Amino acid sequence: MAWIVLVVAGLFEVVWASAMKQSHGFTRPWPTVVMIVGMLVSFGLLSWSMRTLPLGTAYTVWTGIGGIGAFAVGVLVLGEALSPARLMAAGLIVGGLVLMKLATP
Repeated sequence: MAWIVLVVAGLFEVVWASAMKQSHGFTRPWPTVVMIVGMLVSFGLLSWSMRTLPLGTAYTVWTGIGGIGAFAVGVLVLGEALSPARLMAAGLIVGGLVLMKLATP
């Protein structure tokens, strides 16, 4: 169950990071509200998952999901550049997340 909660926490990290971008420096109220709520949910679920999972594993997976998710939103929704180097970097992050999961008892 902790792994499922951790994945959901990572998805909420993508929500708040995307909303932060859309807030334009906290000048737009609704994206700012979405960002704050997303942060609270994300941090709360991360904290819950850390009751069971080791700190290093939980935090690494959480940030990795957030990083890859934000990268995907940037490319697919915001039209950011997709280069072979950026794609390779994202693949390395995913590989690291898989290895971290496999290495955790």
